[in-house]
Amino acid sequence: MKKIMQKESLADQAFNNIKDAIIAGKLAQQEELPEEKLASDLGISRTPIREALKRLAAEGLVQMHKAKPATVATFTKDNALHYMEIRKLLEIHNIEKNADQLSEQVLYALNKNLEGQLEAIEANDYNSFMDFDRAFHLHLANIGDNVKLAELISQMNTGVNRAFLFLSNTLPVSAKDAYVEHVKIVQALQKREKELAKQLMIIHLENVETRFLNYYPGEEKK
Repeated sequence: MKKIMQKESLADQAFNNIKDAIIAGKLAQQEELPEEKLASDLGISRTPIREALKRLAAEGLVQMHKAKPATVATFTKDNALHYMEIRKLLEIHNIEKNADQLSEQVLYALNKNLEGQLEAIEANDYNSFMDFDRAFHLHLANIGDNVKLAELISQMNTGVNRAFLFLSNTLPVSAKDAYVEHVKIVQALQKREKELAKQLMIIHLENVETRFLNYYPGEEKK
């Protein structure tokens, strides 16, 4: 990991550096993350490291432990499938309940997000695409007034994204397919076709699971 230069907050930079190392496989599953060593590697104090680790834990990338160092989170196929099952229930319910409340401001944010997704794909920057993908679903999660629902959707998206980061060699194909599906969902929402948007979300989330299973090591491709 490279030394940190102070331009944004030290905690933000530590978060991004450690996250990138996990995504790139430089930090293995269950590897310990001693605060003192991370602080030395990044050239900063332990306080921003501690904050960064808490944020990474909230994203499902790190596991915090009492009286011992945090570790890189483990990943299993079953974990991913459990996240996906819950995600379907939450996100489809959210569209059904709240699509009528979709504001022009949210539609604008969704379209800007789509632009970012496409730029990331064209630049072969799939780490950025995963961030845009997560943000896309969070924009939709916040169209209603149920904060807890939005928080749960955020957690489930983090778990699913973690699954695809583990299968990083699949991201070029998955990203392109997901982008097209996202575009269709937004087009339906813009036309205020709630039932179509709901059906497209169902198809999208089923496709996410299918893509994951097709590419998971040891699984036969359909």
